[in-house]
Amino acid sequence: MRLSDCHNIEDFRRLARATLPWPVFDYIDGAADDELTKARNTAAFDDVDLVPNVLGGVAEIDTSCTIMGRRSALPLVLSPTGLQRAFHWQGERAVARAAEKFGLWFGVSSLATVSIEDIAALVSTPKLFQLYVHKDRGLNTSLIERCKAAGFDAIALTVDTIVAGNRERCLRSGFTTPPRFTPSSLWSYATRPRWALDYVFREKLRLANLDSHVSEGTGKAVSIAEYVNTMLDPAMDWDAAARIRQDWGGTFCLKGVMSVADARRAVQIGADAIMVSNHGGRQLDGSRAPFDQLAEIVDAIGGEIEVICDGGVRRGTHVLKALAQGATAASGGRLYLYALAAAGQPGVERAIGLLKAEIERGMRLMGVTSVDQLDRTMLRQR
Repeated sequence: MRLSDCHNIEDFRRLARATLPWPVFDYIDGAADDELTKARNTAAFDDVDLVPNVLGGVAEIDTSCTIMGRRSALPLVLSPTGLQRAFHWQGERAVARAAEKFGLWFGVSSLATVSIEDIAALVSTPKLFQLYVHKDRGLNTSLIERCKAAGFDAIALTVDTIVAGNRERCLRSGFTTPPRFTPSSLWSYATRPRWALDYVFREKLRLANLDSHVSEGTGKAVSIAEYVNTMLDPAMDWDAAARIRQDWGGTFCLKGVMSVADARRAVQIGADAIMVSNHGGRQLDGSRAPFDQLAEIVDAIGGEIEVICDGGVRRGTHVLKALAQGATAASGGRLYLYALAAAGQPGVERAIGLLKAEIERGMRLMGVTSVDQLDRTMLRQR
């Protein structure tokens, strides 16, 4: 299978599976416990049908919208995800360049493998930094100050990862970053020579935003569960979130909100946006899909702050359904990670291009010329 054979996100998933050692692929693809929530995140879109209008005069359409104060060419955000250079040697640089080419927001994780400063120097696309709150308050302050100095456009405080989800695929494979080779996985690494050669001879894999503070950033092999349970602060509360918003002083988003009560609290502390998200099903298995919860949250706080539907997006029509339900935009991680793993920057660009074409085609078939014309009159629950 070649890149030219990829015509949807599932095709990229298959190519990534053929390209990566299985522990690395399972880290991207896996989720918590029985992975029910991960599956539900995408399946939820299937429970709602689109009701198109015709004769809309759709020769010219506008797919752009404003997200957190910056214009985006598509109502789509590339969510922050960690460890990207473990999947392809280009890592965050490839995704950032692709985001800039298409005029999209790009998220950078605290657990990124390219630094805040390197990304800021590379692209002018709107940049969102995903902040994990560490027990080391000096590290938290340092990350915020570095984002200010680098001109990042917003911070997204991740609020659903105070303890690690039970990701059983990682327990079985022994996946760590950097990868630790085990007897059960060695053959898989050995039979993926392109990945193995890149890993050995390219730039050393490190957690570039953390290596000045913690040994886990310098190349020490550690599982993500171990890192989260050891390094992150489970005492984080609403007062802490409000202090971080104040310390940052710029556009502020909460990532991981799934209840109306929490959405209202986000408004109260002065958040500019929330990402309705369950971390791709990687934390609490059995939680609702973001799309299932979207209408309830939009009805409670819509118009007061922006609401981004994060997770499960695999098609342009999923984006259109989220917007019709009331979201400002949709976002996702695996939708570009599979493509990054499969083919680096060309893969990410092809994946975004396919989603762009699906959004444009879907809008024309829906009879709308701009994304703000999408509303619930165009949705029907099954």
